[in-house]
Amino acid sequence: MDNIAFSFGNFTVTWYGILVACGFLAGFFTATRRAPRAGISQDQVSDVFTWIIIGGILGARFLYVVSYPETFSGGGFLDVFKIWKGGLVFFGGLIGGSVATVIYCRLHKLSVYRLGDVLAPSLSLGHGFGRIGCLMSGCCYGSACSLPWAIRFPNGHQTYPDPVHPVQIYESALNFALYGILAFLYRRRSFDGQVLGIYCMAYAGIRFLVEFFRGDYGEEKLLLGLFTQAHAISLFLLALGVWIWVSGRRSPLGSAASDQNTGRNRETGD
Repeated sequence: MDNIAFSFGNFTVTWYGILVACGFLAGFFTATRRAPRAGISQDQVSDVFTWIIIGGILGARFLYVVSYPETFSGGGFLDVFKIWKGGLVFFGGLIGGSVATVIYCRLHKLSVYRLGDVLAPSLSLGHGFGRIGCLMSGCCYGSACSLPWAIRFPNGHQTYPDPVHPVQIYESALNFALYGILAFLYRRRSFDGQVLGIYCMAYAGIRFLVEFFRGDYGEEKLLLGLFTQAHAISLFLLALGVWIWVSGRRSPLGSAASDQNTGRNRETGD
């Protein structure tokens, strides 16, 4: 593990920053390809991604600072803003980005569920890249493990010299798999919110499971010595996914399919 990709004098570029940027770009590219099927323009996707980036980074950093205040003890106030060194909580970014998306939709009179269906697969794809960035920076690490695929971080890491679960790889692989499933289902959705609801439910299950193998929480941060903050948020996300699915199905059948056909006609010129 070496988080530094390259340096120019005092300017350093980290693998964490590169991989997070790759995640945003991959998510943006795939969302713009998917959007016409829902009658949403690529310009609208470009606009909402700007909102998501701002809201997501603010939310992810805020939750990290609140959850790990000890990280900044002894440092200057400006350390709070040095996000390129790592220290972003995905659930905080999901909340911040979701709030920004809802506001954008309200201002531009777009369906939150319809746009959510477009963005959900891309969110899984980008998250997969982001977790690889976590591996390179040594954050979000796993608990002690003696399995053949355990990994060891270098001297100076909190876990050295013990082997630990490669939880970043677990979650990255599961997110990439979820992306493939959601992208496949998107072309076959029957109502707005279907893909978004499945994403919320599926990722809630992924995160709830992976959290049991995390090792970067102190005992004082565990509930009943076992459950983490992310476990609680996962349960909320699961309930939200069910609610989105149920409420989305109440829409007239065929309305979403009609919008999809409109998007296909625009793509093919029919």
